Amino acid sequence: MTSLLCLLTLILIFIIIILILRLVSIRRAADELRETFVERLKSDTNVGIAISTSDKKMRSLAADIDRQLKLLRKAQLTYMQGDRELKAAVTNMSHDLRTPLTAICGYMELIKQEPLSDKAKSYLDIIENRVQALKNLTEELFRYSVILSADFDTEKESLSLNAALEETAAAYYGALKNAGIEPQIYMPESEVCRVLNRQALMRILANLMDNAIKYSNNSLSITLTPDGAITFRNQADTLDELTAGRLFDRFFTVESGERSTGLGLSIAKTLTEEMGGSVKADFQDGFLSITLHFPAD
Repeated sequence: MTSLLCLLTLILIFIIIILILRLVSIRRAADELRETFVERLKSDTNVGIAISTSDKKMRSLAADIDRQLKLLRKAQLTYMQGDRELKAAVTNMSHDLRTPLTAICGYMELIKQEPLSDKAKSYLDIIENRVQALKNLTEELFRYSVILSADFDTEKESLSLNAALEETAAAYYGALKNAGIEPQIYMPESEVCRVLNRQALMRILANLMDNAIKYSNNSLSITLTPDGAITFRNQADTLDELTAGRLFDRFFTVESGERSTGLGLSIAKTLTEEMGGSVKADFQDGFLSITLHFPAD
């Protein structure tokens, strides 16, 4: 009886050891599967997922994940190709529109030199406004497609956000004055510097300033904090929480006026994220706040 119990104990111990080894093998295969999965997502390769275990279920799981990864990679390549073609089409289209629009503007100037009735002059003014709106949208489309295709990582330098804000405010002095806006600008005494692309930063600030002038009800405050956050805050009676949340959407417009192209803030968002920053809009108590933030790192 004692010998039988010893035998059973040995058999049980042997089974436990086998189960432990099997469990260790499966855990190791799961780690290999996870690490390989992450690596395949980051790399441009069609190499399959390989795991060391002989467990059929784990190898079947690895094969299924491998198939899905290849389908995902194929869809990604299709999307990237389509995205490139779309950008090229937008660039070419906007470029092709420039020539006839310039010609139209030239002929309108010639027409304005001819004797016209008051009614004809009013019609011509309407046409001129619509052509100018189309011209502005064409320019925005061209700049947008160029910006999306540009690489700003290779052209960065240490820039003072204080100086960039001052330069932008000075450049928009005339537009602010015409809109009846006296901006309140708050900046720390110390310089707030970040390594950014100058052209992109000035484009971002210009687009935010354009937006503030467009929607402001004669009030605008611009605040720079020591941690690199820039907030444009203005009263905006024409907006609400829903529209404020969609301001960064491409081609979204709040109004149908000639200045509304729906691309300015989308361009600002794209450029900001390209340089590792973030931008968000918030609407509370009738005030729109757009905050641009470039972390120190």
